Amino acid sequence: MPYENLAGRTAVVTGAASGIGEAVAVLLAAQGARVALLARREERLAAIAGKIRADGGQALAVVADVTDEASVAGACDRIHTEYGPVDLVVNAAGVMLPHPVDARRGDEWQRMLDTNVTGVLRMIGAFTADLVGAAQDGRTADIVNISSIAAHVSFPNYAVYGATKAAVTHLSESLRGEFGPRDVRVTNIEPGFVESELRTHIADAELSRQVEGMLAEVGALSAEELADLVAYVTSRPRRVNLRQIVALPTRQV
Repeated sequence: MPYENLAGRTAVVTGAASGIGEAVAVLLAAQGARVALLARREERLAAIAGKIRADGGQALAVVADVTDEASVAGACDRIHTEYGPVDLVVNAAGVMLPHPVDARRGDEWQRMLDTNVTGVLRMIGAFTADLVGAAQDGRTADIVNISSIAAHVSFPNYAVYGATKAAVTHLSESLRGEFGPRDVRVTNIEPGFVESELRTHIADAELSRQVEGMLAEVGALSAEELADLVAYVTSRPRRVNLRQIVALPTRQV
């Protein structure tokens, strides 16, 4: 499906080594955007970027860790050197590490907070000047944050993960007050079950079985279907901001 207004844009996509991030990067590039793919896995990133280029797209593999300020700053510098200013940021990096709160897995709490919340803030901060500048020049500028239905639907053993995603949803709402008056759009997308590597993060065998059982019962959206949503919202006329989208498999209630 063709999308208007994506050709010629410069996008950064985090979590681009797999899942939603990979699918978003591939689709944006197929629609004519220059895409910087940002993630930690160098070989995986290089393979995806190589495939995009082989298919006629423009892609830059940038190895970086959103939990590290210096790493993000270095990635920003490289992207500016190779591509110039950015007008589209998609925050798709995330980790899901469920455990009961009384398991007191402080290391996992910190990892989720650093990736799912602070990582989003680092990326937005790194490219704020680009986004505002693009909007001032009359071009479309977008921030897209991938949150989760867990932001406002509670699941036992997922309290901390849900709290991080609630933070992303609230952050997105608040950022509209800062960026909207400057013509930068902010979109928050809350998926339900999606085929991705997130469920492979689950170390507890019983919790893993529960997730697999739910997926077998209600199914899951594909990463490509979520990418389609990102491409749709970012290709609307610049005066149209689709602020909040909840996307679930039809059988998920």
